[in-house]
Amino acid sequence: MTHFFQKNILNNWYYHFYSSCHSVLFTHLLWILWNNQRYYLRRKKSSILHIGKLFPISVPFQYEYFNAVLINEVDEEGNNVELGGEFILEPNDHFNNLSVNLSHSVVQVPTNMYNKDPDIVNGVYWSEALNKVFVDNFETDPTLIWQYFGSAKGFFRQYPGVKWHPDEHGVIGFDCRNRKWYIQAATSPKDVVILVDVSGSMKGLRLTIARQTVSSILDTLGDDDFFNIIAYNQEIHYVEPCLNGTLVRADRTNKDHFREHLDKLFAKGIGLLGEALSEAFTILNDFNQTGRGSVCSQAIMLVTDGATEMYDDVFEKFNWPERKVRIFPYLIGRESAFADNLKWMACANKGYFSQISTLADVQENVMRYLHVMSRPKVIDHEHDTVWTEAYVDSAVSICSFALWLFMQKNQGILLGVVGTDIPLQELMKLIPKHMYQGSQKRRKPHYSSVDLSEVEWEDKDDILRNAMVNRRTGTFSMETKKTVDRGRRVLKMHYDYYYTDIKGTPFSVGVALSRGHGKYFFRGNVSVDAGLRDLEQPDVALADEWTYCNTEEEHEHRHLTQIQAIKLFMTGRRLNLKCDRELIQEVLFDAVVTAPLEAYWTGLALNKSENSDKGVEITFLGTRSGLSRINLFIPTDQLSNQDFLTAEDKEGVFNADHFPLWYKRAAEQVPGTFVYSIPFSTENKSVVLASTAIQLQDDRKSPIFAAVGIQMKLEYFQRKFWTACRQCTALDGKCSISCDNDVSTDVNCYLIDNNGFILVTEEQSQTGLFFGEVEGAVMNKLLQMGSFKRITLYDYQALCRDYSGSSDSARTLSDVSMRSAVSVVLCIYNLNNLTYLAVETFLEMVDADSQRSRGKTMMVPCDTEYPAFVSERTIKETTGNIQCDNCVRSFVIQQIPSSNLFMVVVDNKCDCSSIPPSLKCDRLKFQKDRKKPESCHPFHPEPTCVLLEIRAAHVIT
Repeated sequence: MTHFFQKNILNNWYYHFYSSCHSVLFTHLLWILWNNQRYYLRRKKSSILHIGKLFPISVPFQYEYFNAVLINEVDEEGNNVELGGEFILEPNDHFNNLSVNLSHSVVQVPTNMYNKDPDIVNGVYWSEALNKVFVDNFETDPTLIWQYFGSAKGFFRQYPGVKWHPDEHGVIGFDCRNRKWYIQAATSPKDVVILVDVSGSMKGLRLTIARQTVSSILDTLGDDDFFNIIAYNQEIHYVEPCLNGTLVRADRTNKDHFREHLDKLFAKGIGLLGEALSEAFTILNDFNQTGRGSVCSQAIMLVTDGATEMYDDVFEKFNWPERKVRIFPYLIGRESAFADNLKWMACANKGYFSQISTLADVQENVMRYLHVMSRPKVIDHEHDTVWTEAYVDSAVSICSFALWLFMQKNQGILLGVVGTDIPLQELMKLIPKHMYQGSQKRRKPHYSSVDLSEVEWEDKDDILRNAMVNRRTGTFSMETKKTVDRGRRVLKMHYDYYYTDIKGTPFSVGVALSRGHGKYFFRGNVSVDAGLRDLEQPDVALADEWTYCNTEEEHEHRHLTQIQAIKLFMTGRRLNLKCDRELIQEVLFDAVVTAPLEAYWTGLALNKSENSDKGVEITFLGTRSGLSRINLFIPTDQLSNQDFLTAEDKEGVFNADHFPLWYKRAAEQVPGTFVYSIPFSTENKSVVLASTAIQLQDDRKSPIFAAVGIQMKLEYFQRKFWTACRQCTALDGKCSISCDNDVSTDVNCYLIDNNGFILVTEEQSQTGLFFGEVEGAVMNKLLQMGSFKRITLYDYQALCRDYSGSSDSARTLSDVSMRSAVSVVLCIYNLNNLTYLAVETFLEMVDADSQRSRGKTMMVPCDTEYPAFVSERTIKETTGNIQCDNCVRSFVIQQIPSSNLFMVVVDNKCDCSSIPPSLKCDRLKFQKDRKKPESCHPFHPEPTCVLLEIRAAHVIT
């Protein structure tokens, strides 16, 4: 087949067409990304700026509004309920087909708040003026989705209007003030130490309220904040002992980790608050000097049932006269005997006092400290634009937010935050799909942004990460390792990285191009008529979700397929279609030069002698431009793996996120090498995939043009293997030692791939298993000898099954049962005939593919280590001995030429076994460099003590 391509296709390119090997200039691609995303994000920011020009007005005595839960609700008599009313809703595909009202916004009030509270009604009334701004913004920029205002009082105004539905208990737990966008916009970054009293007086309900208070405080911390929790009685107890004396970033993972430890708190002894305060001040001071925290505001949250003294000596030593650390005491319980001391602490240290008597009081009382922390920003008249990190919203779409802080200037009181959602899917649409390689994975519950160092973890020195965090422009190269086939295999790839910053935002954009299949491509010229004719052949398909033509922008184009749109565009019948002319020219070129394959494959299918037992089921091809050709040698209903090359096979087809796995594996192998594997997504392990890359041998770049392959029955592949193994070179044609158990039982024979998985063995139940499970001692010896290498990979955004003993992560040698040790025979079998019979007769190339999840077991977030195994390419053959108790076992391993396969023969006469001897705290401690917000407002230089009418609390700004 390789010969066919070289003779019939590659030569034709040079003869008929002008072709060139062209490197995708990173400056061109970066400019496309930079310009598109800058324009898109600026429009979103402009929309928010229009909203921040409104100010409160007084509310009339009677005022009704559209409550998001009550709209279109009726009472028993069929009348609209109060705050409900008729609210027209129509499905809209721009909003995920939800029924919305594009003329009005709605207001959501948390379940634990009274929806007709005067403060709520007053805020809802004056914010009604936002409706017109929301509508105007959407008319100006139709790509906008949700716009909203989150009030400091707790209500949430959302446009367009949509109905909200409570859970089965009639509760809506959403509180906008706990959302990441609100937290980051409302206050400056802060370092926080939470002190929890666990003395004997805190037993029972008080300790329960204290735990909930701490949990609510954690809810108010954002990704720019740092924290730690200390429990105290007569001793100091760090809730997470391994984080003694330091702070950690308040991302969701760290906060959830600390919440798990709160249940372990119990009350006993006496409370020595002075020592706890001293420890908290020391941590904040030491951590601030390292420059690794927020380097802005600092606070101590004190959760206790009382203080017997004012501890002015501690404050004088650590905090006065600058008072850079604010104190926020939370008095737990109804008793007020020691309230005066706590109130004094708050006022003397620019803080705020609250008393929490019941669990129902926790939420609102905790939120009040945000008013204090936001006052310096208000007094400074700073309207900071905040861009949050990516996260998953309630619709499970990945979103980023652009936000504008909305305040009342004359009184220095935070009114709320306005913002809009920016779906990452919209940003991805701005990227030419054929020019980038993405990664589509199942995301953790409550997914948050993944740190770049956890994706490109091979960059041990954080060169790429630090450059992008510090908004530089440049390039970087390194070899990376990716897990494929559900973490069981590893794919080595060499990437070139190009990056720059997006002006006017805190973001940088980067492009990673694989040298094997992502960086270079052919560019040639063919006639439009010839290209369109070959593109419309029945065996041709284009990459799913790639945008050759934008058919979504205009309603009249939405019914068109990509091929139909290309035809209309190239023939000039739809000039208003927006298409990528370069990509279309490439795909037309590929359609023409690969057209002879259809006749070639058809001839093979008609030739019964070539495939008499129907062992080969599918032949396929994929090109750099996203074009694929598929030929079935048997009816679809007779295929052993019917999902392969269909929409169900996410990793096996071109889509918006990546090239097919079989394409990538073939492209990253040594040129001319065939890749064989059994797909782990196939339950019955009944097929083998074989694949190879078609590469233009050029003195300069040698780009990959395409990859071709076959799917064959496993039984057919194994039969060819055993036939080849029984062919001996002795004069009489008989084998003195044979892999055939009918002839000899002295040896065990295996055919394994370059990742150590078994394709062929006498024991059918061992097919697809890791070689170390079956011959553990041999595998261990191969690792010691360097024939195989163990490579450890990490996934910090993994999902694990919720039962113990999960085998989702790749097996280690210590995990598997290292039974019967291995030995080897002084005999080598030649599989060249098999290799070229299976691959050269048809087109060849195999992939091992999709990572579909199996089963319906609940998945939980986890950090995962993937030990993978890779063969050493330079070692073609080796022998070894294993010393057992009373005997020595021998083995031999030989590489099958032009493939990723190895023949292993093990002496079976000696029975012995060998079991070789067999991440959370370190990762919590490890702090990565992080770009800090441009502005910081820790406190106002002119302190004034203000008496608030909430629980008689004192505040100093």
